[in-house]
Amino acid sequence: MNGGLLVAGTTSDAGKSVVTAGICRWLVRQGVKVAPFKAQNMSLNSFVTREGAEIGRAQTMQAQACRVEPTALMNPVLLKPGGERSSQVVLLGKPVGEMTARGYHGGRQERLLGTVLDSLAELRGVYDAVICEGAGSPAEINLRRTDIVNMGIARGAGLPVLIVGDIDRGGVFASFFGTVALLAPEDQALVAGFLVNKFRGDVSLLEPGLDMLHGLTGRRTYGVLPFRHGLGIDEEDGLRVSLRGTVRESVVAPPVGEDVLRVAVCAVPLMSNFTDVDALAAEPGVVVRFVDRPEELADADLVIVPGTRGTVRALEWLRERGLADGIARRVAEGRPVLGVCGGFQLLGEHIEDDVESRAGHVEGLGLLPVRVRFAREKTLTRPVGEALGERVEGYEIHHGVAEVLGGAPFLDGCRVGQTWGTHWHGSLESDGFRRAFLREVAAAAGRRFVPAPDTSFAALREEQLDRLGDLIEQHADTDALWRLIESGAPSGLPFVPPGAPA
Repeated sequence: MNGGLLVAGTTSDAGKSVVTAGICRWLVRQGVKVAPFKAQNMSLNSFVTREGAEIGRAQTMQAQACRVEPTALMNPVLLKPGGERSSQVVLLGKPVGEMTARGYHGGRQERLLGTVLDSLAELRGVYDAVICEGAGSPAEINLRRTDIVNMGIARGAGLPVLIVGDIDRGGVFASFFGTVALLAPEDQALVAGFLVNKFRGDVSLLEPGLDMLHGLTGRRTYGVLPFRHGLGIDEEDGLRVSLRGTVRESVVAPPVGEDVLRVAVCAVPLMSNFTDVDALAAEPGVVVRFVDRPEELADADLVIVPGTRGTVRALEWLRERGLADGIARRVAEGRPVLGVCGGFQLLGEHIEDDVESRAGHVEGLGLLPVRVRFAREKTLTRPVGEALGERVEGYEIHHGVAEVLGGAPFLDGCRVGQTWGTHWHGSLESDGFRRAFLREVAAAAGRRFVPAPDTSFAALREEQLDRLGDLIEQHADTDALWRLIESGAPSGLPFVPPGAPA
């Protein structure tokens, strides 16, 4: 078998990432050696592979669904927004510079098509099947000429295309029809059919519409996936995406101790890897919320300042909103504060930034004895260490280099009283360390909170991926899906006018 499939969508957030992960998990349970692929991802949620390459978190989770180690080939182009109009371009896991959207779509993107096709071909040479995820919609007619992630990759690699539509938003039939009808004949020939996502109610009421859609387009529907709470994985961006994730919508067990523990996460601009707090939210009795007002810090037992692609901008935002003063008061009172990556940097004494913001010398919050200098070379590592008597694994993605001038060692950063700082993302996914850290926080906060002794974050992730595989197996036509992956789009699919504009 040397199969492939592109999972496209009628819109952003239609469920492409989830469906791709579900298909991957279903296939691997059938004994298929499968890998995920996304030619181009735009996200501030990223991960570091074992070879030191930076890729999107969604492809990392999809690799986990495939039970394989993630590599840079699975996400050859990653765009990390740095503002409204520019992004850092990460090519095969390494940053190659900043670029405006106009500059990227004005020529650079087209030149990357060869790179992404070569990456896909290399994966297809190793795996039985590669399940690719598109981005946005394939019918973005203003961007088709430079497209390398939807129909550009499908046509370049001869991939059949499955279009996912979110029926919970409404208008799914018009979206399916309109998506096909705005594609060129050569692109339409690869669109095999549709997959309905997030359906609530009686499927028999939907079937007449699916029959009419087939009559209008000549294309079948490969499944109707029911709405399920807590089926999110690490996708691209947006708190709305994170907050609907597995650990926040699943049934949460009651606290083991007498009290809950309240965690407030500052919703800084250009927040990156806010998935760090998912492991906290997985703990029974831990309540996590994102905040943007100083009064919301008052009842928090722990305040987290997360990572950001704009450390200086986030620092200004905290001061403008009064959150900086609120955090300083907490530190003075000995109440727990944790800074991660960019959040750690802005807790320090000062920042020298001629790379990210080009602001030069900027005074930090002065809450940790740390000085930060931004280097042009990005640190991309997977460190392993020990803290609070427990083994810790993490990953680092940052330009800022921290000079620690005092305090007690804490991972690669430091701790002064109940103020903690580290560059390590993902450290709270280490179960023993997370429990030890929460015990410290609870003691400092005066809460009778006790971490559950058996919460395994890795096991929760696996359960989640199995649920996605179950969804495909139980609600999609897997025989037809198998034929599509193995043999490509059916021949003779009709053209739906008017097609793409000239």
